[in-house]
Amino acid sequence: MASREETQESTHRVLRISQLDALELNKALEQLVWSQFTQCFHGFKPGLLASFEPELKAFLCLFLWRFTLYSKNATVGQSVLNIQYKNDFSPTMRYQPPSQSQKLWFAICMIGGRWLEERCYDLFRNRHLASFGKVKQCVNIAVGLWKLGELLNFLVFLQRGKFATLTERLLGLRSVFCRPQPAREVGFEYLNRELLWHGFAEFLIFLLPLVNVQKLKARLSSWCIPLTGAPDGGDSAAAASGRQCALCGEWPTMPHAIGCQHVFCYYCVKSSFLFDMYFTCPKCGTEVQGVQPLKSGCEMSEANAL
Repeated sequence: MASREETQESTHRVLRISQLDALELNKALEQLVWSQFTQCFHGFKPGLLASFEPELKAFLCLFLWRFTLYSKNATVGQSVLNIQYKNDFSPTMRYQPPSQSQKLWFAICMIGGRWLEERCYDLFRNRHLASFGKVKQCVNIAVGLWKLGELLNFLVFLQRGKFATLTERLLGLRSVFCRPQPAREVGFEYLNRELLWHGFAEFLIFLLPLVNVQKLKARLSSWCIPLTGAPDGGDSAAAASGRQCALCGEWPTMPHAIGCQHVFCYYCVKSSFLFDMYFTCPKCGTEVQGVQPLKSGCEMSEANAL
C-alpha cells in the first residue's frame, strides 16, 4: 500500500521548473499591478508616493493575497500552471487545503517581511545614532541568516523537488497539481526535424560570409554569355574603344585598365579588386595585373564625341 502511494506521488509530482515559473509569474504580476497603480498618479507631483511606497506595495500584495491564496489556496502563478498549495503537515495522504493559520503566517512572512526590510532600510539610512547602529547590525545579521537559510533550502529543493522557498518549508505548504496530469507523450519526430533545420540554418549562417558572391556572380555571368549569344557589335565596340565601363556599362569615370582591352571606372575596378584580390575582367576573364590609369584614348574619344 505504501509503495503504491509513493508511486502515485512520484507520478504526479510537480516539476521543479513549474514551481519556479509560478514564483516568477507572481513577481511579474506584482510589478504589473504596481506599475498600473503608479500610472494613476502620473499627473500629480513627482515623488508623491515615495514616502509611502513600502506601505502601498504591502497593501497591494495583501489585496492580491486575499483574492488568490486565501480564497483559492493558490497564487496567480500556480493557478496558471494548474498548481495549488497542500497542507503537508496533514497525517492523511489525501489532499488537505492549507489552514487559516498557515495562510496568515504566509502573508506575515512574505508581505510583512518584505515591508519590514524596506522600512528598516529607510529608517536606518536616516538615523546615525549609536543605538540605531546596534539595531541595524542585529537586523543585518538576521537578514543574512535568513538569506543563508533560503540558499540552503534552494539547494535541498533542487535535489528533492519540494518547497521552493524557505517559507513554504517552515509552514508546510507543498505545491501539488489541482487535477491529475496525464502522461506526457513527446513527438520526437518533430523535435528531430526542428534540430535538423536549426543545425542546417546555423551552418548556412557560418558558410555564407565565406562565399565570394561577387566573384561567383561574375563567373556565372561569364558562363551564361555564350549561351545567350554574343553581345551586340555596338556594345563590344564601345567597350573596346573605351567609351563604356565593363562593369557598370556607363561612360568611364577616371578610366583605368587592368591589362586587357577593356576600360573600367576607377571606383568600379578598385572596389572590386579590394573586395576580391583574384578579380577578373567580366568580359574576357583576364586576371588583374595592375590597376593603371588610362591617359590616352578615352579623353580623345570624349573630345570627339563632344
